[in-house]
Amino acid sequence: MSKKIIIIGGGVAGLSAGIYAQKNGYDSEIIEMHKVPGGQCTAWVKKGYRFDYCLHWLVGTRKGQLNNLWKETNVINDDTTIVDHDIFARISDGQGEDFIIYTNIDRWEEYLLKIAPEDAKGIKKMCNDMRKGALYEPTGNDGGFWGMIKKYKALLKMAPLLPLFIRYGKKNCRAYFSKLNLTNQRLTYFLNKSYGQRDFSAIAFIMMLGWFNQRNAGYIIGGSLPFAKRMAEKYRSLGGKLTLGKKVEKIIVENNMAVGVILTDGTILKGDYVIGAADGHATIFNMLEGKYLSKEIKEAYGTWKLFTPIVQVSFGINAEIKTEYPIQSFIAEGKNIGFTELMHGCSVMNYSYDPTMAPEGKTVIVLRYESPWEIWKDLKEEAYRAEKERIKTDATALLESEYPGITNKIDVIDVATPLTNVRYTGVWKGAYEGFSPTAENLTKQLKNTLPGLKNFYLAGQWLFPGGGLPPSALSGKSAIRQICQTEKKSFMAM
Repeated sequence: MSKKIIIIGGGVAGLSAGIYAQKNGYDSEIIEMHKVPGGQCTAWVKKGYRFDYCLHWLVGTRKGQLNNLWKETNVINDDTTIVDHDIFARISDGQGEDFIIYTNIDRWEEYLLKIAPEDAKGIKKMCNDMRKGALYEPTGNDGGFWGMIKKYKALLKMAPLLPLFIRYGKKNCRAYFSKLNLTNQRLTYFLNKSYGQRDFSAIAFIMMLGWFNQRNAGYIIGGSLPFAKRMAEKYRSLGGKLTLGKKVEKIIVENNMAVGVILTDGTILKGDYVIGAADGHATIFNMLEGKYLSKEIKEAYGTWKLFTPIVQVSFGINAEIKTEYPIQSFIAEGKNIGFTELMHGCSVMNYSYDPTMAPEGKTVIVLRYESPWEIWKDLKEEAYRAEKERIKTDATALLESEYPGITNKIDVIDVATPLTNVRYTGVWKGAYEGFSPTAENLTKQLKNTLPGLKNFYLAGQWLFPGGGLPPSALSGKSAIRQICQTEKKSFMAM
C-alpha cells in the first residue's frame, strides 16, 4: 500500500507538495481551512468584479527552473496568457512630479540619464548590476547529498552574481543608493521614497528589475484565483484528496514522530508523514506547541522583521478606464486613510489590462496601503465596522483625485483588512508574505525540518525572507523530494 502524507494548508506550498506527492506514488490529503484553495494566492468576486489579493507578477513566466516548476504544477499551460508590462510603476509625489520605473533596463537607463546626466556613472553601475541580477534563481530547500549537488550547480550558474552578494548582500536600498554616489535631488528623492525608507534588501531590488528586463516576471491573465484552481485541478487529477473548510488544531506526535493530525471538529487523520504548509508560526508554536525549536527558528520568529500588513480597497467601476501604468504609487506624506498614516504612501492598480477581472466595459481598480498590525489587533467589532467605513470614504476621495468624476461610476467597494487576511488564512500578525527581506536576513533561510521530530517537514513562505509564490511552490516540491530520498526512491517531477 502507498504511504500516506497529510499536508496542512492548501496554499501554493501545500498544493505543490500534494502534486509531487501524487506524482511519486504517495497517497496524500490536503487539509485547508478556507473554502477555496490558494491561501494568500486568492481573489473574490462581488457583483461580477474579481478582486485579486496576490498576483501582480511572477518570476519564471518565460524560462528557467521556475518555469519548469510552473509547468509541472499546471500554473502555466497552453491556455495561459502572459503579459509583460513595459512600465512597472509610475510614482507621484502629489506635487506634479512623476517618476517612471521601466521594465526594460536599457530604456530605464536612458530615462534616468535624461533626469540626472550628472549621475551617469552611478546610474550605469546600478543598471549593470540589475542585468546581472536576473541570473539569480531560488534553489529550494532540498536536503541530502543530491540537494547539495543541485545547489552547487545552481551556484556555478550564478557565479557572476557573487561579487554583488559580497558587496551588497548586507546592504539595504538606502545604503546601496548612497554607495552609487547619486547626487541628483529628484532621482535620490524618488528612489529613497520608493525603496530606501524601509530596511529593504538592495539585492532583492536589483534582482527584481533584472527579472523584468529578461521578460521572465510577467503577469498571468486571470490572476490569483485561476492560478490556484489550476494547481488544485492538477492535484485532483492525479488522485489527491483536497479537503476544504476544515482546520488542523494539533499535530499528533508519538515517540517524537509525526503520525497524524487532529482537526478542530475532533476528527483524527493518521499518516506516515506530515507536511506543515500552513502559517509557520501557527504550525510550530500552536499545532506543535513550540516543543521542537531550533536556534534559527527562535531567532527568526523573535527578531526578524515581518511584512507590514496591508489594507486593500477594491473598486468595481462601471466604466472602461484604460491606463499605461499598471501600478501607480503615491507619496502621501502627512495623509491618512482611516486610522493609518500613509508612511509609505499607497499604490493604485488598474486591472484594465486583464479582461477577466470585470464585465465588459467595466474596470477593477485596487488601492493598497500598509497598515501596522498594532492598529488592528485589538479592534472590537463596532470600532472595526466604523473604521472600514472611514476607509471607504478616504480611499474614494483619493481615487477621485486621480480619476476626476469616478465616484459616480463606482458599483461596489470592498475593504479587506489585516484581520480579513488572518480570518481566512491564519497568517501571523497579518504578515501576508512572512518575513520581510532585509539586508540582515535575505541570504538566510530556515530548515524545513525541526530538531528531534521525525517524519515532519515544513513548507511555505515562512522558510524564506521575502516569501512569495516561487519559494513557496519550490518548498512543497523539496519536501516531497526529501521524503523520496528517505524512502530511497527516485523523485519524479513530470
